[in-house]
Amino acid sequence: MSRDPRVDAYIEGRADFARPILNHIRTAIHAACPQVEEGIKWGVPAFSYKSRPLAGMAAFKAHATLGFWNSNDVRGDDAKAGAMGDFGRLTSLADLPDDSALAGIIRAGMAFIDSGAKPTRQPSVRPEPQMPDDLASALAANSAAQASFDRFPPSCRREYLEWIIEAKRPETRARRIGQAVEWMAEGKKRNWKYEKC
Repeated sequence: MSRDPRVDAYIEGRADFARPILNHIRTAIHAACPQVEEGIKWGVPAFSYKSRPLAGMAAFKAHATLGFWNSNDVRGDDAKAGAMGDFGRLTSLADLPDDSALAGIIRAGMAFIDSGAKPTRQPSVRPEPQMPDDLASALAANSAAQASFDRFPPSCRREYLEWIIEAKRPETRARRIGQAVEWMAEGKKRNWKYEKC
């Protein structure tokens, strides 16, 4: 088992409550996956198997986290991956699954990597902001601008809407609406100046 001294230093620099949690996770990963490669990625300890990411752990002021890279594929409906990792905020060893369950998750992650399957990722879809009444009126008065706006993909419509909504002063908002309608009437996207010709 090769241990990275940077991971040792990371663990030693964490709060008293976090060190036993991080050491336990590290030991469990090495026990279930003797071929694991450890290092520091994105400033926190990361574990790889066959040069592909397997898991990562971190500690903060009041909690620690453990996350598996392909959690949705490995754990299915049990996956709760998010900002706080797969098991939420870890404040003690009791917050982790028991050793056999944790080893099973690690082995499932290894099996997923061995299969060569590509991870499934959920597309990130941001909702389009609400159309402001003043912009809707301005577009209704200019059919060319309205037609362009309707033809734009959601990301381009969102850029215009956010630009107008984020204006703090009424006169700034009115100026932006005028500019937006003018550009849309010409078929231009919000950031047309930066597009390659």
